[in-house]
Amino acid sequence: MLSDFCLFIRHARILLPSGEFLLGDIHTCGRRIVQVAPEIPVPTDVTAYKEIDAQGLTLLPGVIDPQVHFREPGLEHKEDLFTASCACAKGGVTSFLEMPNTRPPTTTQAPLDDKLKRAADKCLVNYGFFIGATPANQPDLHNAQPTCGIKIFMGSAHGALLVDHEAVIEPIFAQGFSEGSRKYNRLIAVHAEDQARINQRRKEFAGITDPAVHSKIQDNQAALNATKLALKLSKKYQRRLHILHLSTAEEAELLREDKPSWVTAEVTPQHLLLNTDAYAEIGTLAQMNPPLRSCHDNEVLWQALLDGVIDFIATDHAPHTLEEKAKGYPHTPSGMPGVETSLPLMLTQAIEGRCSVAQVSDWMSTAVAKAYGIPNKGAIAPGYDADLVLVDLENYHPVLREELLTKCGWSPFEGWNLTGWPVMTIVGGQVVYDRGKLNTDVRGEALTFTS
Repeated sequence: MLSDFCLFIRHARILLPSGEFLLGDIHTCGRRIVQVAPEIPVPTDVTAYKEIDAQGLTLLPGVIDPQVHFREPGLEHKEDLFTASCACAKGGVTSFLEMPNTRPPTTTQAPLDDKLKRAADKCLVNYGFFIGATPANQPDLHNAQPTCGIKIFMGSAHGALLVDHEAVIEPIFAQGFSEGSRKYNRLIAVHAEDQARINQRRKEFAGITDPAVHSKIQDNQAALNATKLALKLSKKYQRRLHILHLSTAEEAELLREDKPSWVTAEVTPQHLLLNTDAYAEIGTLAQMNPPLRSCHDNEVLWQALLDGVIDFIATDHAPHTLEEKAKGYPHTPSGMPGVETSLPLMLTQAIEGRCSVAQVSDWMSTAVAKAYGIPNKGAIAPGYDADLVLVDLENYHPVLREELLTKCGWSPFEGWNLTGWPVMTIVGGQVVYDRGKLNTDVRGEALTFTS
């Protein structure tokens, strides 16, 4: 039985909660970490165990990706929960939080239950799901369980999930609030773009087929307008707010000047490492929402991340097929895959001196667990879940299309030479990925949330 099975990882460079590294061993039993020490003998009462020689490898907490679009149900030709979780395992992502814009959308308890059942049947890693706000589903936003939070598409959405007017957005922030008491403070995560401005600029730039115009239509001001509105409402009701995929220098500076303690923000690797120059190189594969920005935006976002203005990293993994991406702008969908490349992308930045390995792990695991109230995740310490990734920081390997496990089969970072690739990924004490091979018998668990 798994509850009796133990792992002993030997000779690893282990990232401790202090941010320091220990060269030593780790003992897990069942789904939990039992001991971390320079050397751990096998206890006499342990009979079912496996030993892993991690000489030359670095052991980090498994990545928690807090924003993905895995397309199931309804859009499985792009991705599904099984293929996406395989890609997660390869990328060192041991838990994910998935968005509600599936078909049907996750806006009530029934589709949430359906997703949870699908994930229990298919997912190699741990999972949690957002519930999506509509102009008419406030009771569901209050009562749906378990969910990591409420997602509001302030822009760049279609149908019922587009909630783009202040008069409709404000009641969601106000829900359950009474003066002097926050009876109900479920996290609200916003896709912050001003749909009215986007609609107007689409008219201004109509007829242009160069995908680079996407960053002009959905410009910095569209993002700033929406972030200002969300921040205003969050402050008015002291409502827990998370700003998804922050993309502009202006938003970063706004938060630097005015960020209440209950507000958090994230950034994607692509908004740190890609910019509008990518359109000339990879065309519509660079198209996403919010769009890629300028080199200046890259630099300001980096500094905001280093300074703690931005709290953590998400991929916004949003796959589309190559056929869909080849339709020609403006008929091409926005979004790109990311779960397989996010950790090596960021660890390569650490090795190049832009940040530290410990900072990367905090941004991609520890800080996410804290922000979403996910217990026993995000650290390598006794009592924590044995969600772990062994990475190779000594060797480099390029991003190759033929090696990707995401169903869409491409990456905007194709050809980038990266270090920090996962060698082994462990979910709940079970090896799910080992040097190119998946154990598809492993199943993750539904995440729980305390905040």
